[in-house]
Amino acid sequence: MSKKIEYKDLLDAGVHFGHLTQKWNPKMAPYIFMEKNGIHIIDLNKTQVCLEDACNAIKGIVRSGRKVLFVATKKQAKEVVSAEAKRLKMPYATERWLGGMLTNFVTVRKSLKKMSSMEKMMKDEAFSSLNKKEKLVLSREKDKLEKVLGGITDLTRLPAAIFIVDAKKEHIAINEAKKLNIPVFAIVDTNSDPTVADFPIPANDDAFKSIAIITNAIGQAIEEGLSERKKDKDDAKLKEEEDTKRAVDKADVE
Repeated sequence: MSKKIEYKDLLDAGVHFGHLTQKWNPKMAPYIFMEKNGIHIIDLNKTQVCLEDACNAIKGIVRSGRKVLFVATKKQAKEVVSAEAKRLKMPYATERWLGGMLTNFVTVRKSLKKMSSMEKMMKDEAFSSLNKKEKLVLSREKDKLEKVLGGITDLTRLPAAIFIVDAKKEHIAINEAKKLNIPVFAIVDTNSDPTVADFPIPANDDAFKSIAIITNAIGQAIEEGLSERKKDKDDAKLKEEEDTKRAVDKADVE
C-alpha cells in the first residue's frame, strides 16, 4: 500500500470495537485482544497484518486485468462501498444480494440484457405511442431491475474476487463465491466466522468510519493494481515497437 494504514488510524476509526461477548464466534478468538465492559476488543495489530495481506493479494488480482465485486447491503456500508466501486469502475451489489448472482450468472446476464433493451426502448419513439399504463408497467419493471442489478451492468464475466462488508450478513454471496472458487476478501467482526473468507480482515463492521477506512484501503490497493496494469501494457507496447524497429533496421542493412 502506498499509504500504510497506521495503528492510530484504525484506533481513531473505532475498528477495534467488536460485538457483545455473548454474541461472539469462538473462531474469532485469534483476532480478539481482550474483553472490556462486556464487549470484545479486536487486536488491531492483527487487523493491520490481515489488511496488508488482503491489499497485496487484491492488487495482484486487479493487475491481471480482472474485476473485483464489492458487496455490502447493510445500510451504513452502502454509500461508501458503492462510491468506491464507482470510482474504480468496479461492479457492486449494495441493495440486496440476488440469489444466483454468481452461481447462475448466465440467467443474470439475460436480466441485464433485458434491462438494457428496456432502456433503449424507452428512448425510442415507439415508447411515446404506448398508453399511460403500459409506460408505467415498463418503467417500474426497469427500475426494479436497475435497483438490484444496476451495479453490475458492465460485468460481462464472473469476477475474479469479491470484497464483502460483514461476512455474517452476506453469507449467501460468500457461499456462491466458494462454490466457484472465487477468492473472498471480507471484513469479519467478532460475531463472524473468519474461516469462510480467504482473506479475513478483523474489524468493526457496523461503524461507518471503520467500514470506510477498510474499504478505502482496499480501494487504494485496487487503484495501484490498475495503475501497474496500465504500466505493464505500456511497457509491452513499447517493447513491441522497439522489436519491430530493430527488425526493420536489420532488414534494411541486409
